[in-house]
Amino acid sequence: MDEKELAGEMPDLVTLSDDEGNEFTLEVLDEADVDDAHYVAMLPVYDDPADALNDSDPLVIMKQISEEDGEFFEEIEDEEEFNRIADFFSGRLSEIFDIEDE
Repeated sequence: MDEKELAGEMPDLVTLSDDEGNEFTLEVLDEADVDDAHYVAMLPVYDDPADALNDSDPLVIMKQISEEDGEFFEEIEDEEEFNRIADFFSGRLSEIFDIEDE
């Protein structure tokens, strides 16, 4: 297996920090352009697998903004926008990961 094949199997990880300087590592699951904006669906990466089991709502959805200074992620504060994008990703991810609704 060559280096290119290995790189394709590596997860796409993003490290973000909050207002207090705490860093969080997230794995990008999916991204899409919806209504002239770019959104990214991610899962937190935990050092301890038990922490992942205790996370009741692990999916993180953020808007990706591109500016001259670079790209950054922004929380979706509008509840209607968030719900619409969450439904969009839920549908796509359930198809990708073969998730059945309960």
